[in-house]
Amino acid sequence: MSLAVLAAAVLGLIAGAYARALAAGFGPEPDDRRGEALPAIAAAARAVPLPRPPYVLEGATALAAALVAWRVHDGWVLAAWLYAVLAGAALAEIDRRTWRLPDAITLPSYPILLILLAPSGRLLPAVASGCALGAVYAVLWFARPTGLGLGDVKLAGLIGLLTGALGVQATIVAGMAGQVLGALYAVGLLLARKATRTTEFPFGPFMLAGALVALAFPDI
Repeated sequence: MSLAVLAAAVLGLIAGAYARALAAGFGPEPDDRRGEALPAIAAAARAVPLPRPPYVLEGATALAAALVAWRVHDGWVLAAWLYAVLAGAALAEIDRRTWRLPDAITLPSYPILLILLAPSGRLLPAVASGCALGAVYAVLWFARPTGLGLGDVKLAGLIGLLTGALGVQATIVAGMAGQVLGALYAVGLLLARKATRTTEFPFGPFMLAGALVALAFPDI
């Protein structure tokens, strides 16, 4: 393991602790959706960045950061992906706990990623892929609004931006992997008799996991 990958994993542990603290500031039904971000960010900034049991979020964030450092070599694309690791960890935890993907994180992430990707020379394919994957999820949401939320559509656009900087094939893999992982989870719930065919669950974590699959195996 290279020193850069090891360092990314350590930083990922710290980022995961901050992501957990940030996610704790978002509730299922906030009184002020526009103003909920600032108190959450302030609380996260005051938090001690130490992993907490059961360490799942911190461990997953460390693995994601290490994977990014291993697979991405362009400096600006690397910066975009590392930002996405932190934001994605917070979004995954929020969605798991509250079934929300708050605009306070997803919407500002668009200009941040665009700014980071612009100097890489990969902005045009990234934007095209972001629009394409976002459009696909918009159609899925329109066809079955109870199965997906608008937050999933916005997240899909972000995933398309990131994976599009790696290539169109990576975006296709990310979209398909997210669906497959979600389907496997649903089948597991059915087999364990913990759900029915109409049971819903937060889909954001599976979309984010699909992006990591695309990063690890962009050409499958």
